[in-house]
Amino acid sequence: MFSQRNHIDIVILIAVLALMLLSLGVVYSASASYALAKYGESERMLTSHAIKVLLGMVGLFIGMRVNYRKLQRLTKPAVIVAVGLLMVTLILGGEAKGATRWLRFGSLGFQPSEFAKYALLFHLCTLIAVKQEVIRDFKRGFIPMMVWIGMVTVLVMLQPNFSMGSMIFFLSLIMLFIGRAKLSHLGLTFAILLPLIILYMVSAEYRLNRFLNFIHGGGDASGKTNYQLWQGILGFGNGGIFGVGPGESKQRDFFLPESYGDFVFSIVGEEYGFIGTIFFMLLFLMIMYRGFRIAKVAPDIFGRNLAVAITCAITCYALINAGVTLGMFPTTGLPMPFVSYGGSSMVFSAGAIGVLLNISSQTDLHPRAREVPVVGSVNADEVNIGKVY
Repeated sequence: MFSQRNHIDIVILIAVLALMLLSLGVVYSASASYALAKYGESERMLTSHAIKVLLGMVGLFIGMRVNYRKLQRLTKPAVIVAVGLLMVTLILGGEAKGATRWLRFGSLGFQPSEFAKYALLFHLCTLIAVKQEVIRDFKRGFIPMMVWIGMVTVLVMLQPNFSMGSMIFFLSLIMLFIGRAKLSHLGLTFAILLPLIILYMVSAEYRLNRFLNFIHGGGDASGKTNYQLWQGILGFGNGGIFGVGPGESKQRDFFLPESYGDFVFSIVGEEYGFIGTIFFMLLFLMIMYRGFRIAKVAPDIFGRNLAVAITCAITCYALINAGVTLGMFPTTGLPMPFVSYGGSSMVFSAGAIGVLLNISSQTDLHPRAREVPVVGSVNADEVNIGKVY
């Protein structure tokens, strides 16, 4: 009897697990001095990060085991829950550095915007799949999707979280473009919203200063402009080609604030040098290449769009985070997936990769074994039974 079983994309799995495991050493090195000063234990933040990595792995393997098609009927409830959580965050969320982005349950913290990002993208994939015939219709196709995009984006912007809100909006437009929405509709939306985005950006002095500092060349060592970016760039300079070695960073001890978070890539550059940064980025580029390859051969429209959404979300965050630490983009608060210290990003990104791997297992890219019936007296030499491809 003929049968065929496929397996997941092993390359993506290895790349993600490698990033997670490497992050343990990077985060420990970046946070040890800070944790010792604040908590009296240099391993305190490493322990916390290790738990988050473990939870991320659990999310990864759960995502792998659940048939991605079953998620299609859950995306609308998920995005409704996400909108509700964002509203609750604005009212009851914990404030940090002037922003209300977290819901806290005792010592545990949860960032609803990370959940909302994937809930929205997954729901857009569902809408694109079921609205194929009307997606180019402004009222019946485009407007309903923009309503969901607008609700999530505005609620995230109100926290305020300009970088996250902008990325959610940007990724959503990518999905509408992939879904073959009319370019005229996308252009009209962009033309209407651009003045509002500019007005929002200049409405807060710190956002305006970040943009002006970027335009004028980043910063200076005096700390008068964009001190964190300047110190991050110095970290890359200190690392050179081969780096100063694990645990030998000077920037993390004395100069670079919160080096374990959004600027963790600077510590990678200082301790592991140009070679280390290239290795990290190659892992993300491999995820991007394999993810788009999975999308190309996905068995249905929902799977194709889901693969594109997950791949874009992971790799865009990684590339922008790296670009920010190198001074190529204005300073943002976007983490590097699987590397930066933070549980919400780790768990939801890993779960999304699990879904991507589940899609890959249902394509013909990775056939594991194929059994072919033997007819009559056909020799074993003429038929390969259980051949591994």
